[in-house]
Amino acid sequence: MRSPLRQGKTLTAALVVSGLALFAAPVAAADPDEQTEQPAPAPGPVPVMVAAAPPDAPEASAVPDACKQFGAALDHAATYYEDFAYDSAGNGNSVNYDDPNVANANVYGRTALRESAAAAMSAASTPGLPGDIAAPMRSWSLRAAKLLLIMGIRGGGDSLNATADDMNTDANNAQMACALNGARA
Repeated sequence: MRSPLRQGKTLTAALVVSGLALFAAPVAAADPDEQTEQPAPAPGPVPVMVAAAPPDAPEASAVPDACKQFGAALDHAATYYEDFAYDSAGNGNSVNYDDPNVANANVYGRTALRESAAAAMSAASTPGLPGDIAAPMRSWSLRAAKLLLIMGIRGGGDSLNATADDMNTDANNAQMACALNGARA
């Protein structure tokens, strides 16, 4: 039989994940007002037809651009999560969230993880990016969201460390995939 506290934590986690999924959903753009006159396009040079690259060939700048964006996301997340990790370290599975230093670092760490997860997912969604590079970026982004949730519900050190270890594995895999494709993350 499950305890009410455990059920409450499970419900909270489910609601937070659902809220994040709704928050991350794309927003539909409104059509322009039909009553407003739209200016006619200015006359200009005639567009020249250029042969497109084959659909299966990655775009020339997709890999370096995505890897650079992912690297920036890693740096941003690491800078702020590191403060939280140092402030909360040393007590095994117990994290003293009532300590003002831990509480403050928790807020900054969660904010950085949210921003970095979004940037990493954006990098993974770069058009023309090969799947072997995009997959570990997506995985890292999802694990960053998981870590954000664990921090938000004041999870224990073991959960934090296990998720951070998995994120480090994903980051290493993405960096290796970038390197194998001639880019740096």
